[in-house]
Amino acid sequence: VTSPKAKLSILIPIGPASIGLDFCLHGFEHLYGIPQHAESHQLKNTSDGDAYRLYNLDVYGYKIHDKMGIYGSVPYLLAHKPGRTLGIFWLNASETLVEINTEPAVKYTLTQMGPVAAKQKVRCRTDVHWMSESGIIDVFLLTGPTPSDVFGQYSYLTGTQAMPPLFSLGYHQCRWNYEDEQDVKAVDAGFDEHDIPYDVMWLDIEHTEGKRYFTWDKKRFPNPRRMQELLRSKNRKLVVISDPHIKIDPDYSVYVKAKEQGFFVRNHEGGDFEGVCWPGLSSYLDFTNPKVREWYSGLFIFSAYQGSTDILYIWNDMNEPSVFRGPELTMRKNAIHHGNWEHRELHNIYGFYQQMATAEGLIQRSKGKERPFVLTRSFFAGSQKYGAVWTGDNTAEWSYLKISIPMLLTLSITGISFCGADVGGFVGNPEAELLVRWYQAGAYQPFFRGHATMNTKRREPWLFGEENTQLIREAIRQRYALLPYWYSLFYRAHVAAQPVMRPLWIEFPEELDTFGVEDEYMLGSALLVHPVTEPKASTVDVFLPGSNEVWYDSKTFALWEGARTVKIPVALDTIPVFQRGGSIVPVKTTIGKSTGCMTDSPYGLRVALSTKDSAVGEFYLDDGHSFQYLHQKQFLHRKFSFLSGVLINSCADKRGHYPSKCVVEQIFVLGLKKQPSSVTTRSSDGKDEPVAFTYCAQMSTLHLEKLSLNIGADWEVHIR
Repeated sequence: VTSPKAKLSILIPIGPASIGLDFCLHGFEHLYGIPQHAESHQLKNTSDGDAYRLYNLDVYGYKIHDKMGIYGSVPYLLAHKPGRTLGIFWLNASETLVEINTEPAVKYTLTQMGPVAAKQKVRCRTDVHWMSESGIIDVFLLTGPTPSDVFGQYSYLTGTQAMPPLFSLGYHQCRWNYEDEQDVKAVDAGFDEHDIPYDVMWLDIEHTEGKRYFTWDKKRFPNPRRMQELLRSKNRKLVVISDPHIKIDPDYSVYVKAKEQGFFVRNHEGGDFEGVCWPGLSSYLDFTNPKVREWYSGLFIFSAYQGSTDILYIWNDMNEPSVFRGPELTMRKNAIHHGNWEHRELHNIYGFYQQMATAEGLIQRSKGKERPFVLTRSFFAGSQKYGAVWTGDNTAEWSYLKISIPMLLTLSITGISFCGADVGGFVGNPEAELLVRWYQAGAYQPFFRGHATMNTKRREPWLFGEENTQLIREAIRQRYALLPYWYSLFYRAHVAAQPVMRPLWIEFPEELDTFGVEDEYMLGSALLVHPVTEPKASTVDVFLPGSNEVWYDSKTFALWEGARTVKIPVALDTIPVFQRGGSIVPVKTTIGKSTGCMTDSPYGLRVALSTKDSAVGEFYLDDGHSFQYLHQKQFLHRKFSFLSGVLINSCADKRGHYPSKCVVEQIFVLGLKKQPSSVTTRSSDGKDEPVAFTYCAQMSTLHLEKLSLNIGADWEVHIR
């Protein structure tokens, strides 16, 4: 055969089938989305370089500022300008390239109109070219017009963020690998000894018997149930890894059963596809087949997964899928899936289906009662329905800490709110200052996990000297104090598709100065976070948006007017966080060993007044683990408002009912310009009670303590 086209048809039986489409976005020059790349939040012009590639790959220690694809793909971008936001969702799971060509606005250009030369204003525009290797043109245009509208329209197509179990919003401790049961016990005890809260212990591939998933190494982990009961006694959980490759071993029951039923991806000759991964020669489960997913889900029931308990949750890794001796370390494109689809057609959605099957397996394990927690490395549009995502094998360098912020912002605006980056960097050994700064950043990002590869030095939080231990402890404790706010934000993401972690342009869509900011971000609408990402920093320049806004430093309570950049001094114990005027943030006033130890601990309210001396906020509470909030409406959704000196706690959703013994014991008001003469509380029966208070005229702050106001009841606080 000599014809190039004939040669191609041998490799691709149906011949070349690439598709593409151009979009011209008039008036737009700010585009965002199409994760995952270790790149800036705002998409760059590609006319002079590489296109953005969407192709899920296992890239150990990936390069930063690179448009090549890494672990996940969401073929969805947003374009934004003052007054309008729109989205383009290119529903295609094959290898995809996206080219972006932005032509900036030209104020005036001379045009010839007959004999008269006229001046004409030329608006900016951006051309976007999508090209996929195969498939059909299946594209959705989301017309907004607001960012919130676009988020809702996209969630209608792909689903909202799953409501996470509360424990998963705490701190996670991971390493490849904790050696054995004694190691787990010692690390767990170390957190208690150093008074550092944490919620989840993680085990990587070495916990298994020869990398056979759903098994335990009998020497290292002879009694996994006992180990889990130790964690349970402190309201903690265990996460273990389960990858898509299955060791080829006639004595391994998972392999034998999958082989018998034809559940593996096939090669082009019709046999099982075989590739090398952690166990050696392996076959790969075909998660695109609903029967395979159903069977795989059944492996998580307690009778099948010996040694597992109801506090064990799952981590799906290597599911791009990773194939060590394959092209680009992944599966050959001519491998065959269920329905005779070639792998090239659905490569980017393979990991999505494993996470789906895993989440459904954990739900079935509890007979539909308990929420799952599943972390996945590979993802696609809609992965938010099944759990969390992280940015993969990053490196212990300052530049990777810095790039994690735009990477997470991009994931967040494309539907995946539950996202994070390995604290400290997976590859390499972070210096103490970098580790501290990474903990401080991670504490204010949605998924909060410390992780490291096996050839790195141990880096549990107490191994860098007492001073650094104290700094890390304080960062983690700040995370736990804010858990009521985090949980309320995730509820908003779950029911209304509003991102938890937000670029500034979402909250301030009319302000051009926010459109390119990626070194700081909003958590919900109330908190602005600017992590320190430079070594030996003594100051950071923080942009505070909003010409009509005021901002309060969460540490010093200093007030700043918006629409300006302020230089903030930072010591190693400083996390620059600002509360937006007009907001009310619920917090926990007592920190326990884990989220489960804080169930009945009291709350506080941080009230930050706007220029109009008003503020609003919300609070969501349920049992933190079941689906009762959904099926039986067992939840509390409360609204806080402050106006004319009166703070009111009222019901935000009357459908919900959930008894809580918890009380608001502290209220802190920022920006109160005048010292009150009295403060009283009024319960639903109209009874008034005087309250002792402390007022600081210098900082304009009012502090109410020793209150006992039920969080789920109607009440008022009158400040006169």
